[in-house]
Amino acid sequence: MKTVVLDLDGTMYRGSQIIQSAKEFIDYCLENKIPFIFLTNNAMRTRTQNVKHMLDMGYSGISSEQFFNSAMAACAYAKKQYSIKRAVYLGKDGLKEAMELSSIEYDPKHPQAVFVGLNKEATYQEYSQYLAYLLKGAKLIGTNKDRILASPKGFEIGNGSIVKMFEYASNQISPDIGKPATPILDLCLDHFELDRNDILLVGDNLETDIKLGQNANIETVFVQTGVHTKEDIKRLNIHPTYVIDHLMELPALIFDHNNDTI
Repeated sequence: MKTVVLDLDGTMYRGSQIIQSAKEFIDYCLENKIPFIFLTNNAMRTRTQNVKHMLDMGYSGISSEQFFNSAMAACAYAKKQYSIKRAVYLGKDGLKEAMELSSIEYDPKHPQAVFVGLNKEATYQEYSQYLAYLLKGAKLIGTNKDRILASPKGFEIGNGSIVKMFEYASNQISPDIGKPATPILDLCLDHFELDRNDILLVGDNLETDIKLGQNANIETVFVQTGVHTKEDIKRLNIHPTYVIDHLMELPALIFDHNNDTI
């Protein structure tokens, strides 16, 4: 049985607004013992905060061990590729937790890297402070390059737009770690001890979720509850394996009448 790898923003909810069909799908998975995990570019929340956020909306049966985010991927990547031991971060609790889990010391005096994750309360002065670290030689490492995010009122600026600002200002290029780049997937699979053939990738964003599946040559399901609609497929030339309107259409795609995977 394949593990369903689910996006969060735009797939499970929009901001603090639950997507009802997504809740029904999670309940279906729990009832039928279908394994699922969450893979998200959202680096703001800790795993425990992610659970609380979803439980507060009405979800149940979810644990913190089911989450892997771009902050965790960025820290693991930084240690593996650049031997980073000391860093600072522009972000929220999710980045703080990821650094602690990876045993990367928070060091504002001699940072080897600046991790950039979304912080919606960050100010111009804070941006300039972190730019100073970069100009002194710290490595710029963005958790993800999402251009925009789905919200109950429409769309908001994504972390990728902030990373792009730092790239321009510092004359550095951040490594591609989050979706649609494959490092986040490979690090996630290592974390959960899974293989690419063991998963089905599900998301609402063609440019991140589905493009990741395309880059990794794995099966994808595009759900039209978030950033994109099926009309965007041809325009972006990003083609999912399956297209559905909502997640409760997914069981019919995954299972035949004998409850076996296709």
